[in-house]
Amino acid sequence: MDLSLKPTQNRVLSVKMWPPSKSTRLMLVERMTKNITTPSIFSRKYGLLSLQEAEQDAKRIEDLAFATANKHFHNEPDGDGSSAVQVYAKESSKLMLEVIKRGPQEDSHVLAKPSGDILFDISCGRRAFIDEDEARELLRPLTDPHHSFTKIRFSNRSFGSEAAKFAATVLSSIKDQLTQVDLSDVVAGRPEAEALEAMNMFSSALEGSKLRYLDLSDNALGEKGIRAFGSLIKSQNDLEELYLMNDGISEDAARAVRELLPSTGKIRVLQFHNNMTGDEGAIPIAEIVRQCPSLEDFRCSSTRIGSVGGVALAEALEHCSHLKKLDLRDNMFGVEGGISLAKTLSVLTHLTEIYMSYLNLEDEGTEALSEALLKSAPSLEVLELAGNDITIKSTGKLAACIASKQSLSKLNLSENELKDEGSILIAKAVEGHDQLVEVDLSTNMIRRAGARALAQTVVKKHTLKLLNINGNFISEEGIDEVNDMFKDSVEKLGPLDDNDPEGEDFEDESEEEEGEEDNELESKLGGLKIKQEEE
Repeated sequence: MDLSLKPTQNRVLSVKMWPPSKSTRLMLVERMTKNITTPSIFSRKYGLLSLQEAEQDAKRIEDLAFATANKHFHNEPDGDGSSAVQVYAKESSKLMLEVIKRGPQEDSHVLAKPSGDILFDISCGRRAFIDEDEARELLRPLTDPHHSFTKIRFSNRSFGSEAAKFAATVLSSIKDQLTQVDLSDVVAGRPEAEALEAMNMFSSALEGSKLRYLDLSDNALGEKGIRAFGSLIKSQNDLEELYLMNDGISEDAARAVRELLPSTGKIRVLQFHNNMTGDEGAIPIAEIVRQCPSLEDFRCSSTRIGSVGGVALAEALEHCSHLKKLDLRDNMFGVEGGISLAKTLSVLTHLTEIYMSYLNLEDEGTEALSEALLKSAPSLEVLELAGNDITIKSTGKLAACIASKQSLSKLNLSENELKDEGSILIAKAVEGHDQLVEVDLSTNMIRRAGARALAQTVVKKHTLKLLNINGNFISEEGIDEVNDMFKDSVEKLGPLDDNDPEGEDFEDESEEEEGEEDNELESKLGGLKIKQEEE
């Protein structure tokens, strides 16, 4: 917990000590979750909680500890907050120990769903190798004729050859009733030959099943791994969801996927996140996408795709008129890829979520996308364009696009160069949005005027959960003003500890002159009407 204080003249110390920032509270939840799920003398005696159960308990513990400490703080209004921090830590430790001694409260193997489906899940608990004896014990419920499992999740357990051989026998006996199979992360740490053997056994056992959902992520497959699962993939004609994330999907592996998939007409979800696809691999993926008329959710983020592959994907996506969620973050599409995407977005009228951060779009690509979205995606809820070198040059059209999206709930424009003028335009654009939940304009060279404009606009919104303007160039006076605006809802304002009032835009001027300059800028832009392009 970072409780360090930066000496600042005429500042109230209690603001720094209490309450803790949102990031500090989240960090404590993560730390408690890790402690609760780490084997210890207590877990050997009382049992080890699953990750899901530990996360729920950690959030509950933090909420209770915060409420207790906050009450203590308000009962000592003249204190510096240090005693509240001590209460917060002590209460968290006490409640965490109670949970550990209580032990797990749920059966992590069999989870009944409201729909009547039954999920068999061995992914909870610590990540581990399992041998044949452990596989027999873990998979025993699958052999019980009183259960009719339709979904299985084997992820987070690494199967050796003997364990996989037994598992394959069990899977073969129940494959006709399965509709959902999660085999992600099932060979971690195994030698290549043993891993491929295990995958082949799983594949043969499930060949001919009629799955709607298949997840083969986190297996470092490459082309060899894809082909090891070949008999399973080739037998699937009714797949609706396919996940191949973090699988080493190179050009050859992507071509293998395209070759093996027998039918793509029903696929609604297709995800290739975090692979080494590149432009060459993007071409066969684009060919798959082109044959997915029912596609609603497409993710191809962090795949090293450049402008050539970006253009190919954009052109393929034109055939996916039902697309709702598009995630292409962290690639190298550049301006050319952005312009091609703009042409595609103009025909994708059902989009509700767009993730295009870190694509090197620059102003030209951003303007093209903004103009296209003005006439499309009327129900857009999420727009992410972080890290695209966006400046004031394209912010006018971007603001017009944002102003037209009345259903917008999340806006992320972080790590750009909007500065005050751009941030004031964005503040003006979201004035009428009554469903806004999160706004992120961190690291945008924003100073006092821009921060004040954003805060004044979003603090009034009852739906707001987070405004992030950290990492900017806001003066100490601007920080005070923003904190004062959020004094009745401090939990909605993100941390400001990375703000640098002497950033590269800082000018050596008196406080009075700076205030006059900020007011003049806000005055110039305050009456500005966001101009939308005529159709």
